[in-house]
Amino acid sequence: MFTKRSLYSVLSLLVLLSIALTACAPAAAPATQAPAPAGTTAPAPTQAPQAAKTPLPTLAPAKCDPLPNAMSPKAGDLGSADKPIVIEFVPSVDVSLITRGGTAMADCLGKMTGLTYKVEAGTSEAASIEAIGGGKAQMGFLNTFSILLAKQKYDVDVALIAQRKYGYQKPDGSYAAFDFDPDKAMAGQLASFYKPEYFTTAATGIKTLQDVKGHTFCFTSAGSTSGGIVPRIVFKSLGIDPDKDIKSTYAGGHDKAAIAVYQGDCDAGVAFMDILTDKPTNLASKFPDIATKVQVFAVGDRIPNDGLQFVKGLDPTIRSITVDALMAMEADPGGNAVVKSIYSYNNFEKTDYNTYYAPFAETLKKAGVDVATLVKQ
Repeated sequence: MFTKRSLYSVLSLLVLLSIALTACAPAAAPATQAPAPAGTTAPAPTQAPQAAKTPLPTLAPAKCDPLPNAMSPKAGDLGSADKPIVIEFVPSVDVSLITRGGTAMADCLGKMTGLTYKVEAGTSEAASIEAIGGGKAQMGFLNTFSILLAKQKYDVDVALIAQRKYGYQKPDGSYAAFDFDPDKAMAGQLASFYKPEYFTTAATGIKTLQDVKGHTFCFTSAGSTSGGIVPRIVFKSLGIDPDKDIKSTYAGGHDKAAIAVYQGDCDAGVAFMDILTDKPTNLASKFPDIATKVQVFAVGDRIPNDGLQFVKGLDPTIRSITVDALMAMEADPGGNAVVKSIYSYNNFEKTDYNTYYAPFAETLKKAGVDVATLVKQ
């Protein structure tokens, strides 16, 4: 269960307003690099950060046998071939990976449940929220802050929280954690939380978060929990205005933030831990030395993991069998490989909003960020 740990000191109204303006902005068309926040100067890269052309992994065969309670929807009913259940994904990593893994997952779910599923990846976190809230999607895998917003605005039904092996993966496949991480003893254990990691290169001389002041810095996106929302709170709590004291920009994704630092387009950046060795993202396939050239110098506090949510009022039979099928996929090595290929999930835990996300929202509120005030009514 997520514990109520103090994340950061109380923030000023200025930071609250700046987050509100960015996190709840209407979805924009996809771009290689998002514009810098108001009042900042974006770095002028010699070449805009590009997503790695990641070879798609060969997925192990999944066991997708029909469940005993498999359904047979009639034409026109939700879950039929002509009215598929839409699964919404946030574009936090390479969309080709999401599409490949998501489609394989949807196909397996269909065989197990008798229902038809369709995969969609939003152009932004905000677009994914609106897809679910507007009835264009019936279920989704939203990132943490998007879950908070979607709950406040649309009362989404939280069903599963993801679990990942904690830490970063070494070349031999084992897990380790950074010496400065207070949770380093959990390396390799399943955890229902994750953390932001801050990285740079040796040439910058950056060793602490305070050292970032005056440097170019890549956030991932305005609506990202670990790559945008929380890091901005952290900098403000340290007396560093992310819109004035840092030459900041949004790279357009976690992988792109790491690539930007690797290529020297940003002096430092932030992403989920650990983007540098994340297997599905597989940056090493394009940049073999990225995990040695780019160095992590700080990690943030605990953030509840992302997971699965449904629209409010969905047919409980569809909800139940979908959850059962996903849990069965995670228990099967082949099915687990399919699900893991999307967002590096190792397992799921059945949960509800109050268990993990409500305490996190309360902690943010104590830090000066009230999620309810960020929702456009």
